[in-house]
Amino acid sequence: MGTIISTVNMKGGVGKTTLTVNLATCLAKHHQKRVLVLDLDSQISATLSLISPHEFAKVRKKRRTLSYLLDNAITHNPWSKLNIHDLIYPNVCNIDGLELLPGDIELYDEYLVSEMLHQQAVEKSEQEFQKVWDNFEQVLIKKIIEPVVDDYDFIIMDCAPGYNLLTRSGIAASNYYLLPARPEPLSLVGIQLLERRIAKLKESHQNIEPLNINLLGITFILSAGGLMGRYYKQVMKRVRDDYYPHQLFNQSIPMDVNVAKAVDLFTPVVVAMPNSSGSKAFVKLTEEFLAKIKVNEEQLVTSS
Repeated sequence: MGTIISTVNMKGGVGKTTLTVNLATCLAKHHQKRVLVLDLDSQISATLSLISPHEFAKVRKKRRTLSYLLDNAITHNPWSKLNIHDLIYPNVCNIDGLELLPGDIELYDEYLVSEMLHQQAVEKSEQEFQKVWDNFEQVLIKKIIEPVVDDYDFIIMDCAPGYNLLTRSGIAASNYYLLPARPEPLSLVGIQLLERRIAKLKESHQNIEPLNINLLGITFILSAGGLMGRYYKQVMKRVRDDYYPHQLFNQSIPMDVNVAKAVDLFTPVVVAMPNSSGSKAFVKLTEEFLAKIKVNEEQLVTSS
């Protein structure tokens, strides 16, 4: 069974997509893992980091995006012809094992979700609307990926900033979450808010099915150093003082100009510029990621 990972932070612009696509690419390219990237953000940054806008337009015209599966989950169309296998984009960047479930700029209609859940609450008069909502939230993404979860070593979901339905449902479906952050005050607020929200999510879902999700690690996505170097270190120390060592990645990611150039090429930097400092950092981070996964799996075996 594949390990499901959410990449998430309450704040935008902290490097979630950069981390998601380059980690996934390194896992497939350097470690021969089968990896599915799932884009849960309507900004479709992960999608456009792996395929070109022209290719995405063709995919979207055929309705082969996550939106198709979400519509079916919300409206329960019995005539749906496509399933998740039909929507997955294979061999991304010509890398065996790296696959993508493209996102969409219009993922779901909030009004239709509310209307459908309200109707369910009316039909099940013994249940409160909040309970119906919590149940739907917990199973939405879980049911979508269920048919393919055994096909991959890792499913990595790029979550939207903030805390919308898909982000919550992605977290609820995950075994672990990755928390990218910039060493700056607002990014740290995003960490604190997320930790509180996940604790509350676990509490609200306790009576449905307890969530088994844990923080795999916080990793810092840096901007160019220079005069900010000392300030960065001070902020990073504040985070390290608040978390256990195993909750932090030792490897940080320098945001060199090649990372931005790779985005313009709609290709992960580890493919576009493999000798850049950013690319080399992602390779090391991936090794650390696998080591953390191995330690956690061994602990699970021991505890069981």
